[in-house]
Amino acid sequence: MIGALIVKKIGPRGFEELSQGKLAEFMEGWAENSVLIYPGDVKVSGTFKGKKEIEKWFKHMIEQLPERAFTIKNVYVRNVCAFGATNGLAVEWEIEVKNKEGKEYKNFGLTAIDIKKGKAVSVRDYFRFTHFLKEVWGES
Repeated sequence: MIGALIVKKIGPRGFEELSQGKLAEFMEGWAENSVLIYPGDVKVSGTFKGKKEIEKWFKHMIEQLPERAFTIKNVYVRNVCAFGATNGLAVEWEIEVKNKEGKEYKNFGLTAIDIKKGKAVSVRDYFRFTHFLKEVWGES
């Protein structure tokens, strides 16, 4: 139960750091061999492996979306009886962003996170709107 409480705080803290552009602090929560899966059909979509590659991805995100604000709606923990900082969680969120061209967007989704020893090892994003991703990421 204590482990579940610890893990439940990890996800929202990361979204707060990302909203504030605190990339170094945000990346402290990732394992060296972590994997990020980002959906869609844009250049930034795909599977990214390793902490350095993932950090590069988030740096690009912060540059492309200089204004971003996540609002956490719910946090779901896979194993509420877990004792350690190894578990899984899903974070339901809403986001408001402004890209570097000044266009504003809103979306919502869910991020599934596998955590081992307090670090994210696998992160998968799922979100509702994908039709405007090219515009958000400056590809239209």
